Amino acid sequence: MVWRNFTTAHKQTILGPLWFIIQPLATTVVFTIVFGQIARIGTDGIPPFVFYMSGMVLWNYFAGCLNGASSSLVASAGLFQKVYFPRLIVPISLLFNQMMYFLINFAVFVTFYLYYLFFLETSIQPSLWILALPALVLQAAIVGMGVGLWLSALTVKYRDIGFLLPFLTQLWMYATPIIYPASYVPEKFRMLYYLNPMASVVEFNRFAFFGVGTLTKGTFLFGIGSGLLILITGLLMFNRAQRTFVDIV
Repeated sequence: MVWRNFTTAHKQTILGPLWFIIQPLATTVVFTIVFGQIARIGTDGIPPFVFYMSGMVLWNYFAGCLNGASSSLVASAGLFQKVYFPRLIVPISLLFNQMMYFLINFAVFVTFYLYYLFFLETSIQPSLWILALPALVLQAAIVGMGVGLWLSALTVKYRDIGFLLPFLTQLWMYATPIIYPASYVPEKFRMLYYLNPMASVVEFNRFAFFGVGTLTKGTFLFGIGSGLLILITGLLMFNRAQRTFVDIV
């Protein structure tokens, strides 16, 4: 199923997987011009190009997991009606598809990061927390999958969710320190701000690669706990919906 999803996504395209390099690069350029040059939003001393790219690389993976899982039941209804197999396989397969795209995006980010680190005079100071990157990727997958399973269960009955999802995802992105550093959030509101589990993921990633950030161990552990809670409740909702959704669809 992973291979089927991958080949279907690139069928009848000229550039194929190159789109997964072009899209994040184009987004980063736009963010650099609009938010870095025109709006002049600070980046805590990090070069704007790699600042935005470091936020988008994990956000894109999360958003891909979220979008894939949220439509997994409805999009595969025809397949489910023909043969029985564990329904959870579909969102899990989409998770691995998004991992392939993440590795491509991450390779692009690392290329530019190393260029800024070794060939330009910057204040970049990587830390040993880079070794925790697999845990950050897992956290993004857990949150994306958990929320996606919630929405997948709701979409069976309420198709409006499919129309609301792009808007909600966009709002969530602005509530995450991607186009601005978390240091812009007043300190008295930061605990509330870190209720967003993706905020700690993005901020920890920046701290690992650039040595700059406002994240504490407590807020990061809280993000992990909230992510696991989202995943567990999402699995329960998904399991309840998948029992009867074929009759509803």
